[in-house]
Amino acid sequence: MQYDVVVVGAGPSGATAAEDLARSGHSVAFIDRDGRIKPCGGAIPPRLIADFFIPDEQIVAKVNTARMISPSQRHVDIPIENGFVGMVDREHFDPFLRDRAEQAGAHRYTGTFTKIERDEDGTHVCYRDKLSGNSMRLTTKLVIGADGARSNVARQCVPGGDSIPYVIAYHEIIEAPEQTEFYNPKRCDVIYDGKISPDFYGWIFPHGGQASIGMGSLVKSVDVKQATADLRAGAGLSDCKTIRREGAPIPLQPLERWDNGRDVVLAGDAAGVVAPSSGEGIYYAMVGGRVAATAAAAKLKTGRVKDLQLARKLFMREHKQVFRVLGAMQNAYYRSDERRERFVSLCHDVDVQKLTFEAYMNKKLVKARPMAHLKIGIKNLAHLTRLVSPLRT
Repeated sequence: MQYDVVVVGAGPSGATAAEDLARSGHSVAFIDRDGRIKPCGGAIPPRLIADFFIPDEQIVAKVNTARMISPSQRHVDIPIENGFVGMVDREHFDPFLRDRAEQAGAHRYTGTFTKIERDEDGTHVCYRDKLSGNSMRLTTKLVIGADGARSNVARQCVPGGDSIPYVIAYHEIIEAPEQTEFYNPKRCDVIYDGKISPDFYGWIFPHGGQASIGMGSLVKSVDVKQATADLRAGAGLSDCKTIRREGAPIPLQPLERWDNGRDVVLAGDAAGVVAPSSGEGIYYAMVGGRVAATAAAAKLKTGRVKDLQLARKLFMREHKQVFRVLGAMQNAYYRSDERRERFVSLCHDVDVQKLTFEAYMNKKLVKARPMAHLKIGIKNLAHLTRLVSPLRT
């Protein structure tokens, strides 16, 4: 059969696109390698839970505090008011999303994408079947590339898709202890320390009976396994049983173009939609899958190739300003330990805490308190120009 859309990759982005298209009555298939678990802290905000109907059984922990830790080991505990940050385990969350897409009517194929071919009969997505090892192909009208930060679909089809910058993320899932002096099963710890990561951060995130401990860096010489071992040692978690270890690239910025002007549109990490500064990706991946599905449906209805551009336009209309602010923050504060120290100091400010988490929980910048924004801007400038000590708030 010929499909309306074939989705390559079925993480949160691809599975969301496949489900949305199937529910809207389109014939859709998705190809997934299966068996791969992406390294991920697993944090999801309330807006994701509501917008994508995530059941409570997928939430393995509910976090009510975020701890920011500076290079000098000073810390700031930020309470999460009016809700919680949900934690998911990608080992179970991704299969849940794939199963839901399949239940909605999407056809599932397990294998590894190889290439896209075109002839008078249409567009053909070629892949190697996981079970048989045979080369297979699916005929389709459109392709959604949701196959990760080093997307082969993007490399083959979309201008700029072969040069997206990324950091390497690595984490270890461990059996978590009961609450200790350094570990709290209801708290996310974010470690800003050049000895752990010279250009990003480390994390310790609770996953119920387990925990994710990891870090990321663009610097190739960084020993990510040793940095993670140091994180574990500092939190008294070295002796906890290691369940699994995972590593993967995380893109640093959205691509300037998400479609090939013909029959391919990108989504999720393949399009570069991971938030700067925080590295948050699950919410933006699922939104990316949704707007890619919207663009594909529009193209199928109208026949206009230009409608594929809707994916990037819809995403940027809502999230461009947030990405711009987070990118500026990363460029300003992640370049040295002295800057990281100042950033954690800035987090003592109650207005910074409230505005940061209101924006995180609702996925938009808060504009209701102009005086708070002004005060934060002045403090931010004072720190960046060294007019105040990083030990002051």
